[in-house]
Amino acid sequence: MRMIIDTDTASDDAVALAMALNHPEVDVVAITTVAGNCSLEDTTRNALYTAELCGSGVPVYAGADRPMLVEAGFATWFHGMDGLGDQGYPTPSRSAEEENGVSALIAHIRANPGSTLVTLGPLTNVALALVQAPDLARLVGRCVIMGGAANTVGNVTPAAEFNLWFDPHAARIVFASGLPIEMVGWEICRGEAGLDATERATLRALDTPLAHFFLDCNSTALKASRQQSGTNRLELPDPTAMAVAIDKDRVVTASSRHYVEVEAESPLTRGMSVVDSLDVTGNPANAEVVQAIDTDRFKQMISEAARR
Repeated sequence: MRMIIDTDTASDDAVALAMALNHPEVDVVAITTVAGNCSLEDTTRNALYTAELCGSGVPVYAGADRPMLVEAGFATWFHGMDGLGDQGYPTPSRSAEEENGVSALIAHIRANPGSTLVTLGPLTNVALALVQAPDLARLVGRCVIMGGAANTVGNVTPAAEFNLWFDPHAARIVFASGLPIEMVGWEICRGEAGLDATERATLRALDTPLAHFFLDCNSTALKASRQQSGTNRLELPDPTAMAVAIDKDRVVTASSRHYVEVEAESPLTRGMSVVDSLDVTGNPANAEVVQAIDTDRFKQMISEAARR
């Protein structure tokens, strides 16, 4: 599987990147970074550092450093000031490519028709690429989006998940583009999908550099989740989307196709993913909405990535 990953690399993104970079059947041809969880400088550095940990020389391109129209609202309170739990990780040995991330997206999608595009952050880069090159929508084989919340609570406002909230105008463009979208909402990583204390201890006991990295870089996120929702589980939204991208047939246990619109104007519901679950609008479906996953298989994939 050829894969292109667009990411605002912070703690859970890093786990997702490692899952792809270390998978024997996945060929990651490019990583593009976008501002979101933290600044573009930090998301780019974190992507390079994670690739280096995985022994990968995949090209990394820095893209948009801000949303299209609204002000940036970073999630450093959740992921740490550096996005990786403020663990003091060293500077990567290489730098991002000179080409801009948006241009790189266009070039790599055109050079790899039928590839899987996985988005782990705000959709700014993807939207800007589609505005410049609308033909990209028919060249992508699958577009797996970690974003939104299908008729459930949000994690940054009562109505919105962070990635779509951060740049709602970009999200609206992407969902209306004709891309073959598979939406993996925030709710998919919750509950039994989260790693409980025993499962985290089992992961730590692998005693590999990546096992320690997965847990340490998410230490701030774990504390923030406890404060926000009272959970004692480590919830990993981006890895759930990556699991769907890599092994959909075994991971996804329920999904259905619906029309999805993103609210961009209302201050109250900015970034809300409005899923027409009952098809009351009559609008044609534009996304496959994942409703449930095999949590055991998902956790197995995290362990497999940590072992490699």
